[in-house]
Amino acid sequence: MNTAQLPVPPRKLFLPLLALAAFPLGGCVAGIAASAVGMAAKAAAGTPQSNAKFSGSAAEQCSARAATYGTVHIIDVEQHSTSKIIVWGTADDGKQRQSFQCDYGTKITGFKLRPVAPSR
Repeated sequence: MNTAQLPVPPRKLFLPLLALAAFPLGGCVAGIAASAVGMAAKAAAGTPQSNAKFSGSAAEQCSARAATYGTVHIIDVEQHSTSKIIVWGTADDGKQRQSFQCDYGTKITGFKLRPVAPSR
């Protein structure tokens, strides 16, 4: 193909074409800038520290909290996230058995109690 025969767009079209091309490229630049800002913020925050070392303390404190409802039996202690331990168990006062969920960070942050239906 002979390139000498290709029509050259008039100079009047150059500026509008350049402006149209800038819109998609501008979005890319904004996306790259936002990504860089996000990465810098994550780097500045550092690595979250696990509170797994508190699992024994979580079980003890949650047991003490549940003991006001009867004899406590711990079912499970789970590291739910780097900053949250969940303790599940039951409390039985001889008349009623209840299950509990205790949320723990470096102290108790939540405690839910639910009745357990008696077995038939």
